[in-house]
Amino acid sequence: MVFRGTITDAVDFDATADAEALYNAMKGFGSDKEAILELVTSRSNAQRQEIITAYKSSYGKDLIGDLKYELTGHFERLIVSLMRTPAQQDAKEIHDALKGAGTNERCLIEVLASRNNQQIHDMVEAYKDAYGSDMEEDILRDTSGHFKKMLVVLLQGTRDESGVVDADLVEQDAQDLFAAGEEQWGTDEAKFIMILGNRSVTHLKMVFDQYERIAEKCIEDSIKSELSGDFERLMLAVVQGIRSVSMFFARRLYKSMKGLGTADNTLIRIMISRSEIDMLDIRECFRLRYEKSLYNMIKEDTSGDYKRTLLQLCGGDDDLAGEFFPEAAQIAYKMWELSAMTKVQLRPTIWPADNFDPTADAQALRKAMKGFGTDEDAIIEIIAHRSNAQRQEIRQTFKSLLGRDLMKDLKSELSKNLERLIIGLMLTPAEFDAKMMRKAIEGIGTDEHALIEILVTRSNEEIHAMNAAYSSAYKRSLEGDIQSDTAGHFCRILVSLVQGAREEGQADLERADADAQELADACNAESDDMDMKFMSILCTRSFPHLRKVFQEFVRFTNKDIEQIIKKEMSGDVKNAFYAIVCSVKNQPSYFADRLYKAMKGLGTDDRALIRILVSRSEVDLFNIRKEFKETHDDSLHDFIQGDTSGDYRKALLLLCGGED
Repeated sequence: MVFRGTITDAVDFDATADAEALYNAMKGFGSDKEAILELVTSRSNAQRQEIITAYKSSYGKDLIGDLKYELTGHFERLIVSLMRTPAQQDAKEIHDALKGAGTNERCLIEVLASRNNQQIHDMVEAYKDAYGSDMEEDILRDTSGHFKKMLVVLLQGTRDESGVVDADLVEQDAQDLFAAGEEQWGTDEAKFIMILGNRSVTHLKMVFDQYERIAEKCIEDSIKSELSGDFERLMLAVVQGIRSVSMFFARRLYKSMKGLGTADNTLIRIMISRSEIDMLDIRECFRLRYEKSLYNMIKEDTSGDYKRTLLQLCGGDDDLAGEFFPEAAQIAYKMWELSAMTKVQLRPTIWPADNFDPTADAQALRKAMKGFGTDEDAIIEIIAHRSNAQRQEIRQTFKSLLGRDLMKDLKSELSKNLERLIIGLMLTPAEFDAKMMRKAIEGIGTDEHALIEILVTRSNEEIHAMNAAYSSAYKRSLEGDIQSDTAGHFCRILVSLVQGAREEGQADLERADADAQELADACNAESDDMDMKFMSILCTRSFPHLRKVFQEFVRFTNKDIEQIIKKEMSGDVKNAFYAIVCSVKNQPSYFADRLYKAMKGLGTDDRALIRILVSRSEVDLFNIRKEFKETHDDSLHDFIQGDTSGDYRKALLLLCGGED
C-alpha cells in the first residue's frame, strides 16, 4: 500500500529529548502551546508512543494526563487524540458515539464504513481493553433494524481482501443487487448487506460498473430510492468508501465545516486518522469537489492554536498548486465516466390528481375567495395537489362556469410570497419561465443568476416555448431584451443559449476528443479567445457529448474543467460556464446547490426558491431533494421549514413533497 500522508517519521528522532521538551513546555506558570503543537504534529504516531514511554520513564508522570491538565477546549482534544494509538482513538470514538442519551450514528457509519479488517480488529481489542465491554454487544444494544445488521457485519472485519476477482461472480452480484431492489416491489435488504458487507473493494468496483449497465442508473441512486434513514446513509458510505475512500473523507470534512458552526469532533477525528495514510489525496479530492482547498476552509473555519495544529496536519494549501495529484485525476476522470453511463430516473413530487374534477375544483376555489376573508388553506390544498395541466383546465372551467378570471381573483385575494407562488403554479411552464426571465431583466439591476439558471437548464423545446410566451405576454423579443440588459461575452453566451439550438443526441467519441483538445489548447490562449472557444463548445454541444468532452479534458490536461473555469475566468462568464458544467454533470445537484444558496445565511432569496420549486415540482424535485440531503446533511423540507413561515411555507412544503 502506498501511503500518502502528510505526517511521517521525524528524522534524527530522540524520544527522551522530545519528552524533556514537552516537560519543559508544561512546567511552571502557563504552557508553551506553540512548542507542544510543533513537536506533536511533526512526529508519527509510532514516535509519539515512544515519547509517552520516555516521559513516564524520565518523570514518573503520564504525558496524556499532563496534556489534559495544561490544555483546554478543542486544542486539548486534538493534541490528546494525536497521542493515542489509532486503535485506541477509534475505540474512544465508538464509545463516545454510543454512551449517554442518543447515539451518534454518523460517527459509527464513518468509522466502520472506512476501516480495513486489521484496523477493525485492533479497534475491537482496544475497546475491550479500555472499557471492559464488547463493542459488538454495545452496538447491538444501541442500534436496531437493518442498520444494526450491517454494522455488525462490518464489525467482523472479514471483508475479502485477496484482490482476486471472479468475473462470473461480478455478474451474479450485479444481477442479485438489481433483483433485490429495482426489479421488485420492496427491497431485499439482506442481499445488499451480504454483498456490500463482504466482497472485496476491487470486486465491488466492478460490480458497481456492471450494475450501471444493467439498471441504467448508479448503485447510489438505487440505494437512495430503495433504502432510508441511517441504513441508507450507512450503505451510501460503504459505496462511497469503495469508490474512493479519499473522496468519502473529503465530503465528510466539507460537511463538518460548511454553514454555521463546525462539527469539531468530525473534523478532529478525520484529520488525525488520515494524517499518516491519505491526507494528500483527501486534500486533492476536496479541491476537486468543492473548488477550494481544505487548507483554506480550515483556516476560515477555526482559530488559534487549534487552527494551527489542524493546518500542520493538513500539510499544505492546494490552491497554490494547480494540478491534480494522481489519484484525484483518476477520480475526476471516473466521475465523468459515471456521469455519462448513468441514466437517472427523474422523479417529480407533484402528480396528476386521481378522480380529477375541474368543475368541483373551480367551485371550491370560488367559495374559498368569496365573502369576507380568504380560505388560504383550501386554495393551497387544491392548487398544490394538481398537475399543471389540470390547473390549466381549472383556469378554463373557472372562466366558463363563473365568468371570472381565476388569476385576477387569486391576485386580489392573496399577497406577497404566497401570491407569487400560487400565481406561478397557475401559469403554464412556458408562461412561468417567460415571467421569471422578465423579472430578472426589468427594473434596476439584473438577476444574472436567474438568467443563467433558466437558460442553462431548459431543453430546446422549453426555450422555444418560453420565447413565444415572452413575446405574447410582453410584446417584446426576449433575445432583444437580453442584448439590451447585458454586455460582452456574457451577453453572447445568453444569446447563444436563448436560440434553443443545442445539439441533441449521444456523444460523438472522435469529435469529443477533438473538442477536449480544443478546450485544452484554449486554456493557454488570451482571455477573450478562451471565452469564445469555450462558448462555441459548451453552449452548442449536447449534454451527453459534453460529459465525454469534459472527461477527455482531464486526460489531456490533468485538470478538471470546473477548476479551469474557476481559476481562469471571472464574473458572469465564469458563473454561466460553471452552471453549464454542473448541469451536465448532475442537474439535480445543481438545483440543490441553488436552493441551498437561496436559503443559507441571513435572508431568503424567495424568488429563486419559488422559481425552482415551481419549475421542478413536476420534473425532478424528488431527485433534487435527495441531492440536497446528501450534500448538506439536512433535508430540503427542514430548510424550508426553518426559513419560511405561514401559508407560504405550507404551500412550499406541499411542493417539496416529503421530509427525507
